[in-house]
Amino acid sequence: MSAPTLASIPSTHGKAPAVGTPGIIIGVDTHKHAHVAVALNELGVSLGACRAAATTDGYRALLTWAHALGPLRAFAVEGTGSYGAGLASFLRRHAVQTVEVSGVDRRKRRRDGKDDTLDAEAAARGFLAGTASAVPKAADGLAEMIRQLKVARDTAVKARAAAIITLKTLLVNAPPELREELEPMTDAPLLARCARLGTPALDSPAASVRHALRALARRCRYLSAEIATHDAALDQLTAAAVPTLRAAFGIGPDVAAEMVIVAGDNPERIRSEAAFAKLCGVCPIPASSGMTNRHRLFRGGHRQANAAIHRVAMVRRRWHAPTMTYVARRTAEGLTKRDILRCLKRFVAREIYRALLSDFRARVTANGVPEVRTAYS
Repeated sequence: MSAPTLASIPSTHGKAPAVGTPGIIIGVDTHKHAHVAVALNELGVSLGACRAAATTDGYRALLTWAHALGPLRAFAVEGTGSYGAGLASFLRRHAVQTVEVSGVDRRKRRRDGKDDTLDAEAAARGFLAGTASAVPKAADGLAEMIRQLKVARDTAVKARAAAIITLKTLLVNAPPELREELEPMTDAPLLARCARLGTPALDSPAASVRHALRALARRCRYLSAEIATHDAALDQLTAAAVPTLRAAFGIGPDVAAEMVIVAGDNPERIRSEAAFAKLCGVCPIPASSGMTNRHRLFRGGHRQANAAIHRVAMVRRRWHAPTMTYVARRTAEGLTKRDILRCLKRFVAREIYRALLSDFRARVTANGVPEVRTAYS
């Protein structure tokens, strides 16, 4: 195995103070093949920079370099959910405090320019300024398994939808006798009929359209079988990971999987249920002017989680007796449907957060591992 790559990069601040300054912060700009790191002391003075390969040897060399500068305080890493996931996992296994850097100061970037070293330095300064404090998601347990299966399922669903749309588009210009037979059918009978179409010699447009329709129909049926396999696996994994959440009204495997993905394998990194609501885009924020006193939902956050919570709220509003009673009471008090739905989403987020924590602590206890809080104060 080749030696780890660790190349020095000139400091962006000229002279560096003596090595050994306490409280070293390492900012890291991550890429697919290599990461660039910049070290700052607690006063924000640059101590140097380096480039390391995005491999285990590279991570080890980077950590050795950081320890050589003095007492290590934290790593501030960009992209802990993508290119920086391997580094974040490595640092977590070596008990190094790691925070996720997600925001970019675009005004500063326009003013100072952009390169890897500047981005790494900005990550470290974000930690010093307190704007970067999020604990990265762990990706080494059931949550990561669920995420991988969910990705496979979602792409299969999109491919099936695209195949059905393409099949119906081909029918528009199909020969009249074929179009008149197939267009009135709903999806299931249509796919079954197209899958049985004969494929004569490809000597005319009528023969080629039959060939294409049969291929698309068989692709849809294959993808449906694949999706069913993923659904069964997600059902099994979510039942094992979050049984309390799965027992809640209106929460099935798909919604539970989305919530587990958002929380990660270390849900205690989310400091409160209010923080979880903001992460899911269902926290109320002020939207008042003059004499009005109104709120609206936060428009950021994880959009798939927001959509999942919306589905739960809609199901409960129609079928869940306590929710129906609540909606009737709030309607009588003069709230609009939009405001009531906003309240319901907030309640659902609170319930989901508590269930996720309860299931996480139960797993920790069952595995005999001491519970460790990962949210830094």
